[in-house]
Amino acid sequence: MRRLIALAALCAAPALAQSPAAASGVASDSAIRAMIQSRVDGGWNAGIVVGVIDPDGHRRVVAYGPGPNGRPLDGNSVFEIGSITKTFTATLLADMARRGEVTLDEPVAQLLPATVHVPERGGKQITLVDLSTQSSGLPRMPTNFAPRDPANPYADYGADRMYAFLGSYTLPRDIGVQFEYSNLGVGLLGHALALKAGKPYETVLRERVLDPLGMRDTRIQLSDAMRRRLAPGHEPYGAVVPNWDLDALAGAGALRSTVNDMLTYLAANLDSTSRPLGAAMHDAHKARRPAGQMQIGLNWLIGTADGHTVVWHNGGTGGYRTFAGFDEARHIGVVVLSNTSTGVDDIGFHLLDASRPLQTPPKLRTAIVVAPEVLDRYVGDYELTPAFHIVVTRDGAALWGQPSGQDKVQLWPETETDFFIKVVDAQVTFTKDATGAVTGLVLHQNGANLPGKKK
Repeated sequence: MRRLIALAALCAAPALAQSPAAASGVASDSAIRAMIQSRVDGGWNAGIVVGVIDPDGHRRVVAYGPGPNGRPLDGNSVFEIGSITKTFTATLLADMARRGEVTLDEPVAQLLPATVHVPERGGKQITLVDLSTQSSGLPRMPTNFAPRDPANPYADYGADRMYAFLGSYTLPRDIGVQFEYSNLGVGLLGHALALKAGKPYETVLRERVLDPLGMRDTRIQLSDAMRRRLAPGHEPYGAVVPNWDLDALAGAGALRSTVNDMLTYLAANLDSTSRPLGAAMHDAHKARRPAGQMQIGLNWLIGTADGHTVVWHNGGTGGYRTFAGFDEARHIGVVVLSNTSTGVDDIGFHLLDASRPLQTPPKLRTAIVVAPEVLDRYVGDYELTPAFHIVVTRDGAALWGQPSGQDKVQLWPETETDFFIKVVDAQVTFTKDATGAVTGLVLHQNGANLPGKKK
C-alpha cells in the first residue's frame, strides 16, 4: 500500500541478491536491539518491534521506542500492517479452494453481481489466480481513485466506484502474461471472496483464518483493548499522521496486528501439517508465475539465490512500514513492524540472510519557506514518459505533486528549486532555461534521476 512515485517501482524491495547462503540461525537479541535502536535514536523511526522464529521454533521479540500511553513498545503493540494483508487474502483464497467453494481458475466475474462488467481480453476472463498473482492486467490503482481526504485516502473508495472503474477499463495487455503489482486487483479479490462467503471481508477472514489461528489481536476494526495499544503512525519527519481505513479494497491492506500475532501467523505458514490451515498456506507459497526477478505464489513474493529461498511480503500505510518473511528450509521467520513510514525491509531481509546488507536510512531534510509567486512558476504538467506524468499544483503556501494514477503528495522546498517528499525517500529538482523559465523537473528516487518536460 505504500505510496510510490517512481514509474518502475512495483514492490517495496528488490529480489534477493546472489550471495552465499546465510547461517542457520538469526541474529541475537542484543544485535537486533542495536540495529533498531540506532534507527530510532537517529530519528529515522519512531519505534520498531522485531519478532523472530528460531529454527527450533522458539519465538523472540525485541522492541525499541515509545508506545502509546507512555509505555514502551512491545510484542502486543498494534500496528497497521498494510499490504501484508494481501497474504491473508491469499490464505482465505487457498482455504476456500481446498473446501471446493471456489477454484483458482474461476473467473472473478462469477463471484460479483451480474450487473458488474469485468474487462476481458482475447476471449479470456480475469480469474482468481490472475488477481492473486498480480497478473490480471489491472493497474496498481484505479483511475477514479480521488480521495476526499488525502490523509486517509482509501476510506471513501467503495464498491460502486470500483465497479464503475471495472466497467470502463480496457486491459492494456493479455491476462496472465505480466506481473504488475495491483492494490486494486487484490482488493477486488478480497471483495469477491467475501461476496462468495456472504459475509463482510473482516468477518469471513476472522472465521476462516484469524480465530482458528488464535490471532485475537489481528483485526480491521480495533477493539477497545487494541486501540489502547495502538502505536500512533508517523511520517518520516516525526509528525503523527492519521490511520488509514479501507472500504472496497480492504483485502489489499486493511489489517492491524501485533508482532506476537504475526509470529503465530508465520509459525503456521512454516508448518504445512499444522491444523487447520497449514495445507492451504503451503498452497499459497507455491511459485506460480514470474514477478520481475522473483516469483509469486498467491500474493506471497518468493526470492531465491544460491538455493536460499525467502517467502515474504511487506506493507506500508500513511504512518507505518512492515515486513514479514520466512525461510521454510531453515525454519526461520522474521516480522518487523514500525510506526513510521520509513522502510524496514532491509532489516527483515538482513535477519533472514546476514549477507544482505542493511541500508543507510534516508537523509533528514529541512524545509524552508518559498514565496507563493515562486511556487506558481512550477505549476504545470510534467511528462516523464507518455504514460507517467506528475501534475504540480499550488494550494496556499504548499506545492503538491500528483503522479499518474496516484494520490497527491506535498513537495517541501529545501532550496528554491529543490523539493523533497516526506512520505517516501524521493526528491524533485525543477529545471530552468537561460531566461529563468521553468522547463522541466527531475525526479530523484531509488538511485535514479528521471527527467520530465513541462508541457
